[in-house]
Amino acid sequence: MTLAHRLEATLVRAALALVRALPVTAASDLGGAVARTLGPLLPVSRVAETNLRHALPELDAAARRCVIRRMWDNLGRTVAEFPHLTALKECPAGPGWEIAGAEVLRALAARGGPAIFFSGHIGNWELLPPAAAAYGVAFASVYRAAKNPLIDAIIADLRASAAGVAMPRYPKGAAGARQTLAHLAAGGRVAMLMDQKMNDGIPVPFFGRTAMTAPALAALALRFRCPVIPAQVVRLGPARLRIIVEAPLDLPGTGDRAADIASLTRAVNATLERWIRDRPEAWLWLHHRWPRPHESGYDGGSGPEGNA
Repeated sequence: MTLAHRLEATLVRAALALVRALPVTAASDLGGAVARTLGPLLPVSRVAETNLRHALPELDAAARRCVIRRMWDNLGRTVAEFPHLTALKECPAGPGWEIAGAEVLRALAARGGPAIFFSGHIGNWELLPPAAAAYGVAFASVYRAAKNPLIDAIIADLRASAAGVAMPRYPKGAAGARQTLAHLAAGGRVAMLMDQKMNDGIPVPFFGRTAMTAPALAALALRFRCPVIPAQVVRLGPARLRIIVEAPLDLPGTGDRAADIASLTRAVNATLERWIRDRPEAWLWLHHRWPRPHESGYDGGSGPEGNA
């Protein structure tokens, strides 16, 4: 543990304490205001601009700027709401969340057995674990660990407190894959955010372009023949969210394992794309989701033909 790690963690704890001292709606508003003011000025916003030009070429420059500003607003609100996760409960009005598709969670809780949830960095994605746990469907998460182990522990503690139950976390990589496999084999549930690039994934269309996508979700689902449940979080206002749980995806079963994995992974990407097209400002466009010009697999632009 380095001194830099300790100093960084101290600053994070102080920031969390300051945000937690505010009412949750005030914290959300503050986070949104800061992020939408400063975020578009940061160099990383050029990644969002490039992604939007390729993925949604129908948007003009003004529309792209609006999406980017609103994306930063959502991200700032999500970060500022994070220290208040334990206070965000199911509520018909005011701060908190409502749910559509609760019957899917109830059926899964009654049925038992393994299941895989997937989502993306959409709305306040941090609300999915505590909301599912509230319906008796706690799940483990496959995650990318923070570089600072002290901050990683802070994040884990906040998530566990919000859920109110033990929710294992498995890091991406070989060790995490073995843990995930064992968890599902024991009848557990797992959640994955599927909207990030994976260099050793498989090429799957996403907004008409090839995107390297993790095949693990499909491989595990087909191995256990377990439900694959799409779930997203839609922002309705400051600290006001709607969780939408959809019916499980159909599992292919042609007998050709590679083809079935590719087919199910395409269905996952198609679901994410549908959500993002509906609310482009809700997605985190800052990821290098598609190959860049210097990388293998770059197709030159947007659309199936790769036209810029």
